[in-house]
Amino acid sequence: MEFDRDRSAAFASASEVARLAGVSRSAVSRAFTPGASISVETRAKVEAAARELGYHVNHLARGLIRQRTGIVCLVVADIHTPYLSRLLDHMSRALQAAGKVVMVLNAGREALHVEDALRQTLNYRADATIVLSGTPYRSIAQACLDSGQRLVLLNRDDHLSGTVNLAVNNDLAARTAATLFRRSAYRRPALVASGVGTPSLIARCASFQDALRAEGLSPRVWSQGPTAYESGLQAGTALFSSAEPPDCVFAVTDLLACGVMDAARHRFGLRIPEDVGIIGFDDIEQAGWASYELTTFAQPCQEIAEWTVRLVADGAEQGSAADRIFDAPLVWRNSVRSGSA
Repeated sequence: MEFDRDRSAAFASASEVARLAGVSRSAVSRAFTPGASISVETRAKVEAAARELGYHVNHLARGLIRQRTGIVCLVVADIHTPYLSRLLDHMSRALQAAGKVVMVLNAGREALHVEDALRQTLNYRADATIVLSGTPYRSIAQACLDSGQRLVLLNRDDHLSGTVNLAVNNDLAARTAATLFRRSAYRRPALVASGVGTPSLIARCASFQDALRAEGLSPRVWSQGPTAYESGLQAGTALFSSAEPPDCVFAVTDLLACGVMDAARHRFGLRIPEDVGIIGFDDIEQAGWASYELTTFAQPCQEIAEWTVRLVADGAEQGSAADRIFDAPLVWRNSVRSGSA
């Protein structure tokens, strides 16, 4: 069998290292196994022999023997957006530092592509799959679980038995945004979202509206197009050209908020935060640029990445980790009138 030939070749190479180093075959294995018991002198001999022979451990073959490949798949849609790019960077580096083989599957923008990406994870016998964006159907998610994968879903509002769901506290952040506007004496609120109804965006919208309605305020709502800067620009143009324009806007992502800000300033000559206050969500790099100085809520990318590594660590039992909700801390800048932080 082809697998047996590959495995024999790997063992032969390891045996050659053992002969050259004057140690046992098991000593070679321990030298390349993190945490294994081996003396400093023996490890040095093995590493020197391996360098001379050009030997590299076949981790995939070793993993298959143990029924674990070490492969962790990251499925991501809209990979070009600043927030998801940053999350992918944190996640991939943390997993690699933990000794995992990271495979990124780009699902584009279509829901169907998320399904295709998940089917690929079955072909590669991934130990775990983390869906950073996009909503998988229950059938393919169940197939991944049945194959022995650990399946981690980010910001989903449904829960399939056997998966781990990680989410950000969208409710608290959106209600905080409403409170900041009220404390700063803004009176004509607006809400800007996209036409993409992901669970996290829907949750931010609902919580912001509920918080304002409890105070007798009804925000104007604009929700069209992709979750992109251009949609925010269109939203701002429509809102500020109305007979009674808003004096504060909560945009459910920073990209949308940046578009709204540019429409306010460059198309209508409005001052921020004096004429209109604006709050975003994500704390992307652009939010801190001098052109925007956007008050926003930070996605805890590093914390999410560290927690995910714990979930997919070797030896972790399926179902041993519970779902978790992460706080998104307020990042105060200059897009809302002072005195409300």
